[in-house]
Amino acid sequence: MKLNYVLGLIIPVLLLIGCAKPIAQFTVAEGDNVAPIKMKFENTSENAVEYMWVFGDGDTSISEAPFHTFKTSGTYEVKLIAKKGKKSNIFTKTLEIKEPAKCFVEVETDFGTMTILLYDDTPKHRDNFLKLVEDGYLNDLLFHRVINGFMIQGGDPESRNAKPGIPLGRGGPGYTIPAEFVDTLIHVKGALAAARQGDGANPKKASSGSQFYIVQGRPVTDAQLNQIENRGGYKYTSAQREQYKTIGGVPFLDRAYTVFGQVVKGLDVIDKIAATKTQAGDRPEKDVKMKVTVVK
Repeated sequence: MKLNYVLGLIIPVLLLIGCAKPIAQFTVAEGDNVAPIKMKFENTSENAVEYMWVFGDGDTSISEAPFHTFKTSGTYEVKLIAKKGKKSNIFTKTLEIKEPAKCFVEVETDFGTMTILLYDDTPKHRDNFLKLVEDGYLNDLLFHRVINGFMIQGGDPESRNAKPGIPLGRGGPGYTIPAEFVDTLIHVKGALAAARQGDGANPKKASSGSQFYIVQGRPVTDAQLNQIENRGGYKYTSAQREQYKTIGGVPFLDRAYTVFGQVVKGLDVIDKIAATKTQAGDRPEKDVKMKVTVVK
């Protein structure tokens, strides 16, 4: 009788547990959330076995405790749907993602994404590049000139849907930008700089209205930097020397081409693109397209 009595108590409890309604809930670290930001969502739901996350920016996830990157600023209503069988429960939380104080763009390729800081010290180039990006001018253009150990170049509008073997690198929007040389902005690895015509046709070193390159380069020695200083009549700071000696770059282009940005995330993408096989004219055998967006 005692055993039957105990079982009679346990079975209803188990039935109650099995029928318990799921309760959706989660937490996320609060703070000064500035785009782009990768956030970790801690799932604290109860009595649930399946989950659906809706992040409010068009992306979803079925992971139990996902990471998610908000690329742009704004107000996002994040929704977690917790399920068990036919029962479900919804929990929502509103997140405020702030606009970055500095100006960033993202360059997406098949090799990965680069996040680039645009310098306020070169306002003409910054504003022109932003306009091109916001107009969608650069989307689907190619990195049409790639030299391993040197740089990757794009921004030629004639590269959009260009047939294989066609020479590229002469196109542009029909205007140039006055040079903006700043001694603190140098051609270290990841530097974003403006392409231009040679000195003979362009003695003022005005920049192309759309073509740009991103520096790869190689580590540089003190002796090489000394030679460049002697030829150019200027001096590098100890910090600049250290950058060139450790991460590398192409210092012989300093004060000759305008540097107006720096890759702050995705330096490895430069190496991957630079390693692609190229044909005549340094064009990659397989097209490397770009999609460029402003981080807001």
